[in-house]
Order: sequence, then structure tokens, then C-alpha cells
Amino acid sequence: MKRILTLAAVALFASHSFAQTNSKKVLFVILDGIPADVIDSVATPNMDKISAIGGFTKASMGGEVGGYSETPTISAVGYNSLLTGVWANKHNVWGNSIKAPNYNYWTIFRILKEANPTKKTAIFSTWLDNRTKLVGANLPQTGNFVFDYYFDGLELDSLNFPHDDDKFYIHRIDEAVSKEAARYISEEAPGLSWMYLEYSDDMGHGFGNSPEMMDGVKKADIQIGRVWEAIQYREDTFGEDWLIVITTDHGRTDDGFDHGGHSARERATWIVTNSKNTNSHFEETPEMVDILPSIANHLEISIPKKIAMELDGTPFIGAVDASGLKAESKNGEISMSWKSLSKGKKGRVWVSTTNNFKTGGLDNYWLVGEVNLVDEKKSFSLNGTQSDIFKVVLETPSGYLNYWIVK
Repeated sequence: MKRILTLAAVALFASHSFAQTNSKKVLFVILDGIPADVIDSVATPNMDKISAIGGFTKASMGGEVGGYSETPTISAVGYNSLLTGVWANKHNVWGNSIKAPNYNYWTIFRILKEANPTKKTAIFSTWLDNRTKLVGANLPQTGNFVFDYYFDGLELDSLNFPHDDDKFYIHRIDEAVSKEAARYISEEAPGLSWMYLEYSDDMGHGFGNSPEMMDGVKKADIQIGRVWEAIQYREDTFGEDWLIVITTDHGRTDDGFDHGGHSARERATWIVTNSKNTNSHFEETPEMVDILPSIANHLEISIPKKIAMELDGTPFIGAVDASGLKAESKNGEISMSWKSLSKGKKGRVWVSTTNNFKTGGLDNYWLVGEVNLVDEKKSFSLNGTQSDIFKVVLETPSGYLNYWIVK
């Protein structure tokens, strides 16, 4: 006997399938080396469509100037600050040579896989080192993390992409990367993906503040349009809940040719997102390290406590109770300050004099006491305790903030 499905039955089946696939997905994109003032001055219709749904904000890269977390405004350093949610004093990537990353600070990819091994991951990158060195794919130090899909390393293919002095071949590679990202997202919809595009940075290094740099941004926006179209297709067809976060890794010097230092323009970055769930921290000039916990909130990942207590970022998506923790030691006391972003909430203060996490161990924390977050400050006696490092952690209902006092 043949089964005959009526239109109503087909509609019911489709509705059930739609609900079953209503899963959360993330694509984050790094467009290399585009200062905040440049993104403001160039027509970017595709990113404008995305920000009209969610938002656009000025952001920052580089940690605390003159402090223990000061981080070079260099490409690979910026990527890894996003990937790990910590600054260079922790992840230990100080330049594009990527000599000795500290993989004890997990990337967002490893955090996702450890939380849910069934989630699929993908990377679409002009630069091979993003997968092999920064994320550390297939290394024992990263728990032998493996991407479910990767499309990268085309900068090594001089046959299909003949290298020219003006670096136009990088644009051609970015084209291939963005087209493959759009295809794969449309067909396979991995749970977490990273797309990296390089050409805009090359135009800055080659031509400084110039029409060529502006053109590089316009080309990147077209490439963003491809993946955004794929995301919309997935949302409309399968009911998936997608987050896209687009950012840049650093700004540039005043002439546009270089970066790496801590001038205002070199530190000035930006974030575009489609999220309708941004919080008040999104308006506070968020930082590169804030993207990891924001992605985790969208994906509803429970980050292991030992990892969460080390994160330098504050989520700009989802619940947030406080930001901007600072601490200093003076006259036998530690004085803390922070900004309260909620009302009627309490927090707890923890302190450690060890940094065993750096080498894969656990730190010993003692509980200082409870605070009313609205007070925005707390001082406590060290009772004669001496140490070369005090790791101060403010635990809030929505997560952890940490600050180091280092001799």
C-alpha cells in the first residue's frame, strides 16, 4: 500500500523538521588591518545590512597600555586574542612568527568541541598558520583538536595564484576563500566557523591611506555579502539561529602603512554583528578578547570554570553584570574597582598567589568575601601575604572578571 501525503501532512512534516533544526550557529570573520575611521568612510552595504539587524560599535585591540596585558597590535597576535579570549601575556603569541603559543589557554574551537563533540567546526582562511599554529590543529598540546572542514593554505599555491608585487593575488585568494565559505555554510552549516581575509591589510602596507586601501574594504564587503547570503538561506530554510561577528585585528599608523604600536589609531578597531541580544557592554568600546565569551553565550556553551576564570573578555552578547575590573596593591592592601552593569546583584572576590594555570596546573584561590556589585569598589588587607603575582577574580552571576597585580 502506497503512502500518500496530503499537503497538510507535508506542511506538518516540514514544520516539525524546521523546529528540529533550529540550532545555534556562529561565523566570525576577521578582515585584516582596517582602522575604525576607514570603515566609517567607505561604503559597505553588506555590513550595513548586518549592523541594521544587530549593531556596529567602535572597539579596541591591545590590552592595557603600559600594563601587564599590553599586547602588540599585530595580526596573528590579534587573531589569537580573539581565539583564546586572553591577551598576549597569557596566550604567548607576540608576532606573526607564532613561535610558542601557550595552548593551555583554549581556543573557542576547543572549548566548543570539549563541551559538545558533535558540533562541527570549519575554517576558511587565506593564511595556513591560522589553523596549524594558532588553533593548533592535530597537536597533542590542543588535545589533538581537528577541524571538521578546512579550506586554507592557498597563499602557498603560486601556480593557480601567481604572486605579483601589488598583492592582487591575495584578493583572488580571498575571493576563493569567501566563495568556498559561502558554499560550505549553505550546504553544511557547521556549528562554528572562522573566515579570514587578508587583502585589505596588504593594501595598507603597500599604499598607506589611499584609494587602494578603500578599494580593499569595498572588495571585502562584497565577500561578506556572499557568506551573509548563505547565512540568510540557512535561517530562512532551516530555521537556524545564526550569529555573525565581523571585526578587524588592528588599526594602522597615521599614514596607514604600518601597525604594531599603541597609538590611538593602531588600537582603534570595530565590530559588526547581527545579534539582537547585545548588552550595555557593546556600547562601552568592547575589546578583541570580548568576542570569545560573546560567541560562547550565543552557543550556550558552559565554559569550564578554570578556563572562565582566566578569560580577559567580557561578553557583549547575553547577560552581563560588570566590566572593567582593575586592582592595585598599596600599603598592604588590594584595592579593586569595576563598573556595575546590573542592579541588585552580588559578587564574590577570589585571590590567588600562584600562576600554575600557565603550565597546565591549577591555582589556589582563597575567598576574600562578598560584594555588592553596585558599590563598584572593594579594598581588603593582605594580612602580610607577599607574592610576585596576585590574581584577583570577581565572580558575578553572569561570569568572571580577572586582573593581575604583577611585580
